[in-house]
Amino acid sequence: MEAEYFGGTGAQRAAVWAEGELVLGPLDAPTRKWFSRSVSPISGALRRLGARRSLGEDEFDAVGLDRHRNNDGWIGGPESET
Repeated sequence: MEAEYFGGTGAQRAAVWAEGELVLGPLDAPTRKWFSRSVSPISGALRRLGARRSLGEDEFDAVGLDRHRNNDGWIGGPESET
């Protein structure tokens, strides 16, 4: 999975492999300001991997990827809430 956004505009790409075989994608969403998160490449890939969302969230949120919004937050570990 890959996402690049700045100021609400950006792009997503995703692919899923299983046992060395490409089973989904590559999926790509072009740069645009808004698109349905439920049909985004990242949500589709996470669904293929078994993620299940609850009402009011998408797969990205369901697996906890919404905790940090930049690479420094992930590198800093769980105590870094940026």
